[in-house]
Amino acid sequence: MKTVFGKGIGARDRILQAASELFHKQGVRATSPDEIIQVSGTGKGQFYYYFKSKEGLVHEVLQASLQALRSGTAPINYEIHSWDDLEYCFLCHIALQKKFNMTRGCPIGTVGNEIDEQDELIRQDVGLIFEVMRNRLATFFVKEMATGRLMDHAAPERMADFCIATIQGALLMGKITRSSGPVEAAFHEAFQHLKRYVRQDINYTKAG
Repeated sequence: MKTVFGKGIGARDRILQAASELFHKQGVRATSPDEIIQVSGTGKGQFYYYFKSKEGLVHEVLQASLQALRSGTAPINYEIHSWDDLEYCFLCHIALQKKFNMTRGCPIGTVGNEIDEQDELIRQDVGLIFEVMRNRLATFFVKEMATGRLMDHAAPERMADFCIATIQGALLMGKITRSSGPVEAAFHEAFQHLKRYVRQDINYTKAG
């Protein structure tokens, strides 16, 4: 999919957008600075003026993703206020993967899968993004417990970790099989599992 830039967008933002698209499409290691420069329509001087190294660019791409997540402008909204919101969050992941014909996984997970012991800064960036996702999911489950909608043995933090792990694993399977079937099945089973923590006298679709 060709990167489309908005009218009047500056060189730095074009580089960030092109890099984000290429990292998601083919991974960080397979993407060269020259390729980013070509796709962004910028020059080598501009690239190294704004970003001193490829690692620095990866850091800035992840920071931009973090800011979008915090501001609610990311492709997937993790502001969960109801069980319907949670289900919709799962479904949005499927829709995003279908947009790319099941050829890509999670943009953040794709970067995270390439991290090695030398990539401490990138590991911290990815970890922080996942932490924000986890905290927002856990906050919803904590509120559900506070209102008495969840059983006493429910563990909000573990439920949030379960959601993140399910999403990442399911999207990887979807990319490998080039099929939405495993993703849809995993999300359905995950949602049904989470619903088991809801008190039987509560209609989960109305909770929240």
